[in-house]
Amino acid sequence: MFATRILRASHGPKPNITGFDMKQLIKATGQPRYDPWERSEAWRYTGPNSRRNRFKNALPGFGTATVAFAIYCAYEHFFLKDDHHHAEGHGHTV
Repeated sequence: MFATRILRASHGPKPNITGFDMKQLIKATGQPRYDPWERSEAWRYTGPNSRRNRFKNALPGFGTATVAFAIYCAYEHFFLKDDHHHAEGHGHTV
């Protein structure tokens, strides 16, 4: 670790020259008591437009396709045998 970093850490946080404290501003403002647009915006986050429903319906058929592909890969691995021996006699005529 650099000596300058150690010295800076030992002195504590730097004083704010503007006097503006963001934490005090956030605490003072808080949430508004009444939002006139709340009812108009509520439809975006409920029912078919909720986040869960949007992602659930984003890829229709993806689950079915994944299962079908996994079954095909298992079938190919266990039941289909490769009878062509590509390594021996490649390029030679009989």
